[in-house]
Order: sequence, then C-alpha cells, then structure tokens
Amino acid sequence: MAQSAAQSAQNDKTDQLDLIRHSLAHVMAAAVSALYPGAQFGVGPTITDGFYYDLYLEGQTISDTDLVRIEQKMREIIKRSEDFVREEWSMAEARAYFAEHKQGFKVELLDDLAAHGTTKADEINARELGVGEVGRHDGKNDAQITTVTVYRTGDFVDLCRGPHVTNTRELAKSAFQLTKVSGAYWRGDEKRAQMQRVYGVAFETKAELEQFELNQAEALARDHRKLGQELDLFTFSDLVGPGLPMYTPRGTIIRTEIQNALLEISQKYGMQSVSIPHLAKLELYKISGHAEKFDDELFRVKSHYNQEFILKPVNCPHHTQIYAGRPRSYRDLPLRLMESTMQYRDEKPGEIGGLTRTRGFTVDDGHIFCTVDQIKAEATNIVHIIREFYSNLEMWGDHWVSLSLRDPRTPEKYIGEPADWKASEEMLAEISREQKLDAKPMEGEAALYGPKLDFMFRDALGNERQLATIQIDFAMPKRFDLRYIDSDGSAKHPVMIHRAILGSFERFMAILIEHYAGAFPVWLAPEQVRVVPISDKTRDYAVRITTILAEHGIRYELDNSGQSLGKRIRNAETMKVPYTLILGEKEASTDTVAIRHYHDGDRGAIKIEDFLAQINSEIYERSNN
Repeated sequence: MAQSAAQSAQNDKTDQLDLIRHSLAHVMAAAVSALYPGAQFGVGPTITDGFYYDLYLEGQTISDTDLVRIEQKMREIIKRSEDFVREEWSMAEARAYFAEHKQGFKVELLDDLAAHGTTKADEINARELGVGEVGRHDGKNDAQITTVTVYRTGDFVDLCRGPHVTNTRELAKSAFQLTKVSGAYWRGDEKRAQMQRVYGVAFETKAELEQFELNQAEALARDHRKLGQELDLFTFSDLVGPGLPMYTPRGTIIRTEIQNALLEISQKYGMQSVSIPHLAKLELYKISGHAEKFDDELFRVKSHYNQEFILKPVNCPHHTQIYAGRPRSYRDLPLRLMESTMQYRDEKPGEIGGLTRTRGFTVDDGHIFCTVDQIKAEATNIVHIIREFYSNLEMWGDHWVSLSLRDPRTPEKYIGEPADWKASEEMLAEISREQKLDAKPMEGEAALYGPKLDFMFRDALGNERQLATIQIDFAMPKRFDLRYIDSDGSAKHPVMIHRAILGSFERFMAILIEHYAGAFPVWLAPEQVRVVPISDKTRDYAVRITTILAEHGIRYELDNSGQSLGKRIRNAETMKVPYTLILGEKEASTDTVAIRHYHDGDRGAIKIEDFLAQINSEIYERSNN
C-alpha cells in the first residue's frame, strides 16, 4: 500500500510539473509576442525537464542576450497574476482570428484539423492541437471537428488544448530558465520554413532548478564528446563524413578490451565467431523484411557493371546465409554465431551527434539457430552472459527489463504467425520468472519479427539506456526457408534467437566514457602506467622499469620530457592514467617504485615485483577499483 501511495504521489508531482512547464511555454510565447511584434508561433510542447516553443521571426535571430530579455518579460507577466482563461471557439472563428493576426502556422494546423481530423506532423504534441476529440491519423475524417480551444493570458491568445495552471502566480519566478536556441524546420520538413526553437527548463522550486544546474555541470564534465577529444579516444573528419567516427590508438584499446571481455564470456556458452561482408544484394533484405522497414535509411552502392548492392543496415540476414551454406541436422543444433561488425544507416544530418547517433556503427551481434525445445536453455544462457558482463562493470542491479510484446491492435506491423508469437512470448515470460528478472510487459515494443527481453540500464547521469536484448524469431528462418533434418527424418524450420549484449560499440563507448568520467579502471585504461623519472640521474632506471612493464604486457608511457616534476604529474592526471610511478634515486637504489594513484593520490613506495603482482591481479580480474 505504501509503495502504491508513493507512486501515486510521484504521478501527481509529474502531472503538476507538466502543468507548470506547459503554462511557462505559453507565458514565453506571450513574452516573445510583446517583445517581437509580428512573431509567428508554431508549437510549444513540454519535454523532459522543461519545454520549448518554435518561433518564426522575419529577419531576426534570438541570441543568448535576448533570452535574458525574454526571461525578464516572462517574470513581469507572472508578477501580474494573470489568469489562464480557457475559451471554446468554432473552427471558423479560430481560423479567422489567427489569419487576422498573421499566425500562418496556426492556420495551417487548423486547416489540417478541419480536413483530416488531425495533423500529419508526428512530432507535434497533441496538446498543442487545441482539440477535444481527434480522428484517426489516416487521412479519414472520422470525427468532424467543429470547435477548438484557446487559452487567453492577458492580451495573448494561443491555440491550445491545455490544461494550464489557473493563474500565473502558481509559477515560481525563480524556478525556470531559458537555456538555448536552436534551428528547427517546421513540422520536421527541411523544405519548410526554418524556425527558432527556444528551450527552457522549469521546476516547482528554486532548489530543484539549482540541483538541475549542478547535474548539468556534472553532465558537461562527463560528456563523452568532450572527454573523447581531451583523452584522444576518437575523432571525426568532414572529409570522411558526419556520423562516421574513427578511433585513435587509445580509443581502439578500450574497444578491443571490451570486445575481448565479451568474447571470453560468450565462448563459455558455446558462441562461435564469424565474419560477414559489409555489402549485400537488396534481395536479401527484401526477403528478411528489412528493405521495407529501413527503406529511407539504406545506403545504395552500384558497381561499374550496373549491379546494385546495399550497405548492410543489419547483420541477421547474412547469418541466415551462413546457416544455409550447408545441410543441417538436428545434431548440429544449436548453432551459435557471433561477431562484432559494422552496419550502416542513413540517419538525418540533424540527428547525428557524437557516438550516440552515427551512420556507421559496430554492433555486437549474435544469432542462435536452434529447435523449439532448445529455446529456453539458449535464451537463459544469454541472460547469464548479460548478467556476468554487466556485473564486471558494476552496472548490474541498476537496471530493469522490458518484456517487449506485439501490439494486438496493429498486427500488420509484424511478420510471422500468431501461434509462433504466442509461444515465444510465453517462453520469455517464463524465463523472466525463473531468472528473477521481473520483466515488465510492454505492448507494442516487440521487434518486427518477434518478442524480446530488453535490458534497460541507468547511466551515470540517471538516463535509461536500452543495451542488451534477447529476441525470439520464428519468422525469418521461414522467410529464408532454412531447414534442418530432425531425428524422424522430416525437414523442419529452426528458430532464430537474436542477441546483443552491449548493442553498438559506439553508443556503449559513450556510456562507458561518461560512466567512468574518463577515469577507466586499469584493465580498460588505454594507458595503464605513466613512468616519471625525477631527474636525469634516474632515467636509466626508468627505462629498465618500462622494459619490465612491457614484458608483462602492461600499457605504459615514459615521460622523459624536460618539464618540471609537478607538471609531468599533472599531465598524467589530466589524461586520467590510473598509476603514475615516480622514480627517484632512492627508488633506483632499492628496486622500488613510488606509486601515485589517480583516485587515491600517493600510496608510497613498494617493490617493483609487488606492484606487478598488484596491477596484474587488477587486469586479470577486470577489477573496477
């Protein structure tokens, strides 16, 4: 009962925050209207932590200084204690009003509502449409809309369904802030007008806003794009193209260590590595169903001989052809294939950013071909791999699992037979119970071809990330007519289990960089030890130490530069090197090393063999200390 009450209180707080943020979007539009006569307004929905409003200002650009002016005007409006007055107008009355006031974007929304019962732009928040009942989004006007709602605040009138707070006095003047301006095409169409999107954040209290600002500062310090450059992990090139990251030697070390850890765990459960090309004929993806699903995202390649290929958007169709490469018996199953390989999707330029959204990305992909009787055991083994991998990174426990099911109301969105779907959904639910995953059923979240278990992990900043997944697929083996000969001599279709443990290496690298704030544990660190001789007198000893480190496979750098000792120690700290070995004449005469740890500071001097035992243990155990 207490948990239910707590959840209810949290929901009430969320609803109240939504009212506040939506009302502030309205107040911001009123402030812009007062400061910029002639401003035209698009939509202004609430978003995570705040709100935004899309504006069109002919020949004017809003700057950071202007944001301060708009904020001041918003506070003036709030101080006037103005009511949010809801009014219901006829469609004709609303259209005439907004046309008279030269609000062409609002008129366009009204025209779409009149013609279709809805608008066609997916990203427009339904709240901003100002309607009570909206028909289906299929071009058919099932519910004729005759009235719309508007909200009046002082002299400002906005097309809006609401709701809002009752009066501006309910909005804390010190608990919101306008944060930035960005460009946005009207209704997401790059052929339409380019608008200015003004963002704001808002909370119930000033203390909550201040905490948000602290969190943002921490997020900036952990930002993988910033740290990736500072630590020399990856780079981008305009000549190579946007969304196509390249890894430096230091970044490649991290990727390789992650891949090795995953391979080591997976091989314990019988996974075998394979390798596939980056190209395939379009026909492959037509059969799998991916050609239609990813039609707008496919990179097409034509040879000199007029043969057309596709850069692979997914890997599973290729793996079906490895299975199909020779006859299979039930004795060959399960066949467990895995690889880490690139795939490509033509993302919108405006959506590409850092390592989290790229056009080329390496996927930790695996596919198990098995009999129906083997599904449960194989899927359970994947759970074991996921648990061990994330436990090693100390990420297991701060997660939840989604049992992603089909939406029975839209069967046309999925391929495969209903009986297969029902059986696979029941199997995943049973695995969840037995493995104590407490998976939450989520209708409509299934893959094209089958249900799945999605593992949602919380990153260092509290954001949820879907990383690992287990997907049961009866459909694709049938589409490719994959078969095996069963014990009774009959030919049967295998089942295909899709699995990813970390998803794309690019996104996972971003999460790891932010998770550790760039200060990686020894086993992951690109540079594990920095060797710093105090003076020229100990340079020979420093070289001898590096030789010993190299013999033990430890990654090191020798700082023999002419900079001061303090500067060289700070350089190692800036690069977040786990261990710095400071070598003076005393250390040289006693075969010791003076240890400085990135997190702990000075640890004193110990014998070189003791240090080697310590660091090798951390590397072997993949310790997170």
